[in-house]
Amino acid sequence: MTGLYIHIPFCKQKCNYCDFASFAGRDFLRDDYLAALAQEAARYATDTCRTLYVGGGTPSVLTVSQLEKLVALVEKNFLPISAFSESTFEANPESLTSEKIAFLTSFGFNRFSVGLQSFHDDELKLLGRVHTSADFLRAFESLRKNGAKNINVDLIAGLPGQSLEMFLQSLEKLISLAPEHISVYGLQIEEGTPFFERGIVCDQLLMRRMLEETRVRLQRAGYHHYEISNFARPGYESQHNTHYWQYGQYIGLGSAAASFMGGIRRQNTPDICEYIRLIGEGKNAQIDAEELSGQAREGEKLVVGLRQLDGVEISPLQKQFFGTEIEKHIHNGLLVRDGKKVKLSEEGLFVANEVFCSFVAPFENV
Repeated sequence: MTGLYIHIPFCKQKCNYCDFASFAGRDFLRDDYLAALAQEAARYATDTCRTLYVGGGTPSVLTVSQLEKLVALVEKNFLPISAFSESTFEANPESLTSEKIAFLTSFGFNRFSVGLQSFHDDELKLLGRVHTSADFLRAFESLRKNGAKNINVDLIAGLPGQSLEMFLQSLEKLISLAPEHISVYGLQIEEGTPFFERGIVCDQLLMRRMLEETRVRLQRAGYHHYEISNFARPGYESQHNTHYWQYGQYIGLGSAAASFMGGIRRQNTPDICEYIRLIGEGKNAQIDAEELSGQAREGEKLVVGLRQLDGVEISPLQKQFFGTEIEKHIHNGLLVRDGKKVKLSEEGLFVANEVFCSFVAPFENV
């Protein structure tokens, strides 16, 4: 099985916390970008892909005519949209119109991921979002009316000045809408973002209380906590992302997109104009390629695998490389044994990076 990811780097406005390869004010490049995507897709043409994820950026900023071009390049080089076992389309509420939803569902997109982040409009403004809570509710209702039966919604915990009560109000309102999947992320302040430049610091203890309460309330509401930040009703776990966490192969198309095929990871340039130019000249747009082997490869498998709450079965090679570190984290209560598997403990869920650092170079045992 292979996953297919397509990156759409355009946004109406860059959010204050976002360090993704996305850009506002580049709408004039959309058609040229889609033409380059079609050329790149032709180089990777295959019928082995089983999941599709269109992410960004904000894919829903594309017009219907541009969405037609996107669908055409997928169906020409890979599979009909309806033939993927899971086909996800990311969207923001302000640009997800009923017309676009009807178009996407008519071609077979069967999963939508919508960025809400908060139900409080003052918090949305602080984040730099351009939608309101009312915009989200309209988009969510339109998805349901158009037959969408698998919707993910994103929330962020730990916003500057956010109280536990305000966060829980957003969470409870979202639970009342009963989406099939909910992703809850603790706010991370990344270098180069407006939040970083403003010197904003998160209250880590308060954020942890929010995330602990999230886990309790979502599990009580029938959601399965299957990955550090992700909760799903049974049977609605993200197939595409689970494929990543299980170290599966994937093709990435577009600027900044990564591919992982044959044990080699390749990364495209994040520069939209450079991407368009290189592809147009018949060149590849890759700026980096890396083949992990030995301890580095086994460590990466552990890092992505341990994101899943079911944990991982430790291979003899991983035990050889990391047995001491694994035992250390079991002793300090961040990992636990569960039959043949090892997984993050309740405590480990909230300090997972402390565990993961043990499996990333430079290694302590070298």
